[in-house]
Amino acid sequence: MHSSDYELTIGNIVAVFEQQSIPYQFVGEAALFLQDVLSKPAEVTVEVQWDLLGTVHETFLPYTPTAIEKTKDQGSFHFSMEKVPVSVQCNYNKALRTDPYRIQIEMNGQHLWCQSLYAILADPRYEALINSHLFELQMQMTEQNQAAWNQDNFQALINRHGEPGDVAAKIKQNPEGRLSNSFYRHMKPVEEKRIAHLMGSNGIKAVALSLLGADVTVVDFSKENAAFADAVADQADVDIRYVVSDVLSFTDKEEEDHAFDFVLMELGVLHYYISLDPLVEVINRLLKPGGTFVLHEFHPISTKLITSKGKKHKVSGNYFDPTIENRNVAFSKYSADEKKEMMKVLQRKWTLGELITAVAKTGLIVKVLDEEPNQKVHDIGLPKLFTLVAQKPE
Repeated sequence: MHSSDYELTIGNIVAVFEQQSIPYQFVGEAALFLQDVLSKPAEVTVEVQWDLLGTVHETFLPYTPTAIEKTKDQGSFHFSMEKVPVSVQCNYNKALRTDPYRIQIEMNGQHLWCQSLYAILADPRYEALINSHLFELQMQMTEQNQAAWNQDNFQALINRHGEPGDVAAKIKQNPEGRLSNSFYRHMKPVEEKRIAHLMGSNGIKAVALSLLGADVTVVDFSKENAAFADAVADQADVDIRYVVSDVLSFTDKEEEDHAFDFVLMELGVLHYYISLDPLVEVINRLLKPGGTFVLHEFHPISTKLITSKGKKHKVSGNYFDPTIENRNVAFSKYSADEKKEMMKVLQRKWTLGELITAVAKTGLIVKVLDEEPNQKVHDIGLPKLFTLVAQKPE
């Protein structure tokens, strides 16, 4: 059978469920097929709301379904539609609408629900296949993001921070003042320490650290960020090493393995990774034994869940949502008016649980997870930032 046969069957099933308002999601190989991981599934497997299984069975009686089979935890039945094998199942006492990994996708103009790849990753049968797909998607995502960050970003940096000479003068007056104490206090003293600042952007933090005596390497995929950083460093009379590369490709530079006392990442960087495991593996490889990973990031409560307007706060998001989003590139608001229509960047936002799990899997030891409140009066009690500190064993 051709993939179009499966698409037709899936489309017909969706039409039935939508007409009868039956909660559902395609799972297993059907979900992998719908998300372009498999060319064809062995069968189309769909999960429905458990207390509607009997209704669904009656709906498909024209297709001569098998009798409903029941176990302690699950019910299921099978039939064929246009020669495509279909399995319908339910998990007792599970509310499908609240499944955090139930996502909506589009197929041939039709919107439908399926199980996210991140949920299927737990199945060892598909782990390697999904990871390979995610890697390819990461490369495509990085290429798009890199192109977005090389659109007149140098001028946007000047619009935001000022000319490189003026920026350098301000940093030299108070280098520590350019570093958030949230992460810097976990790195003091930095004199004669080797620091890798991954996705180090405009280099302002790197120049400040260099003025404090650190040997700093910045890894970032924006050549315009690099040009600005090099100009600021030159005006500040310090040397920083700026490598224009995406972080995952930087693993190929064997001379950098196990070389750094600190690996630093901060503010709006994790969402550029479709999988955290390869990123944390790079961090682990770069650190010396006993070295420290310091991450200062926006709290997912504020980026994934809650929107605020003045005194009003609304739970408008899904904290567990694994969807990849199309967003405006961060510097777009500092570009000239005629540049407002800029290329989008792709982002995948992570929960704290997903992050901690990825870090722990590499063997890094989590020492600190410090959650910081929002400093705005109306936002008291809401987390805004967090700092994660993890150490590589000696």
